[in-house]
Amino acid sequence: MGNNHSNKASPNAQQPPFALVNETEDEFYDGIPIMPKSLFQKSKSSRSTQAAVSRVAGVSSRIGKAGIGKAVDVLDALGSSMTGLSSTNGFGSGTANKGDELKILAFEVANTIVKGSLLMQSLSKQNITQLKEVVLPSEGMQQLVSEDMDELFTIVAIDKRDELKIFMGEVVRFGNRSKASEWHNLDIYFEKRSRDENINEKLKEEAELIRQQLISLVQFTIELYHEMDILDKIEQSYQHKRLDSTRRELKGQMKIVKGLKKKCLWSKSLEEVMAKLVDIGSFLIQEMKEEFGDLGILEEETLKYQQRLGPSGLALHYANIVLQIDAIVARSYSVPATLRHVLYESLPPKMKSSFRSKLKSFQVKEDLTVSEIKSEMEKTLHWLVPIAINTAKAHHGFGWVGEWASTGSVGNRTVSMNEVIRIETFHYANKENTEACIVDLLVWLNHLITTSKSIAAKDRQ
Repeated sequence: MGNNHSNKASPNAQQPPFALVNETEDEFYDGIPIMPKSLFQKSKSSRSTQAAVSRVAGVSSRIGKAGIGKAVDVLDALGSSMTGLSSTNGFGSGTANKGDELKILAFEVANTIVKGSLLMQSLSKQNITQLKEVVLPSEGMQQLVSEDMDELFTIVAIDKRDELKIFMGEVVRFGNRSKASEWHNLDIYFEKRSRDENINEKLKEEAELIRQQLISLVQFTIELYHEMDILDKIEQSYQHKRLDSTRRELKGQMKIVKGLKKKCLWSKSLEEVMAKLVDIGSFLIQEMKEEFGDLGILEEETLKYQQRLGPSGLALHYANIVLQIDAIVARSYSVPATLRHVLYESLPPKMKSSFRSKLKSFQVKEDLTVSEIKSEMEKTLHWLVPIAINTAKAHHGFGWVGEWASTGSVGNRTVSMNEVIRIETFHYANKENTEACIVDLLVWLNHLITTSKSIAAKDRQ
């Protein structure tokens, strides 16, 4: 963005930053800035949340009703006899014991299934190719994280190994709760599989079918979650009003819930699901070794974490600053003083100081129009904003059960398999590089605001 600079001093250089009303307090603000409600509603240029978060592991696997029904029919045909891959990989007998139903544990198991499914998809050949050829060489990664492709790939490997460790830990915990002893102490089994150099081709062939079967059950489990919530509200209403119409509604809703329980994880036994989870875990161990080898086993300190925004606790804070800048730039001309004030007060002291210093020496080649200034800022915003959106999305995710609770109408729900991978957020961004980028935007933003004010004043004359 510095290509337009020259030795001609800007007449606005000495004006107060953003024409703010209160600059006296310079204490470090480590909270989250108050964001305008419209921040995520506007869509500038070709950017959108969907575009920002649908790259590496964002293969949309939205299962419609028809697809769900077909997959569930396959599961139903299998019945309680799980003749999955456990009989071929040397673990278990290949026949699951019918134990107690999962019931309320179904929602927790569904979360684990989704984690495993997302990790599986992120390791697909298509997504690994996308990672190497598009994501890692992107301007954002190169400018903010590292120009070393090997280091970037190692960072991804570390994250994927962490995700696998979390998934397997949950599977191990579920196995230890099982009544069938064959599912106990799965950590020992997974450790053995991680040392096995043999490739199980049958596992490769069947893993995707298993994933689809489990996600189909998750889909109905999501629907059950919402219908149970509706049932609870109707029951509360009936207790207060005792109306015949409410009683009929209650009876109908109970029938819906009962039907869904039979279709989803609620009615499955833990032993029944364990065979599938173990197969997924075994497949992931195999794929991880194939894609990353020994990468990611390095200690995290080798990545110079002290200069990264995530470990410094600044990733979300800086993302919010970027999003506020973008929200102001997206406005036509008028920028409320409150927005400018909130933005300025959210800046850390060092960034404020850098901003003031750079503002004094800010120079432009010629008088630019508002559109030209915005165009200049867009050179950075077009790749920086998606990273900020990814960061906000990653931090504000409340887990799958939380997302179920906040979803709108019941309707034709689907399980979104869009995933934000951590390297596409500010987590690994170099602190110094990111601050310099933001300060540069702030200087241009000040120029934009003063230019807009000047034009508005002329229009009033």
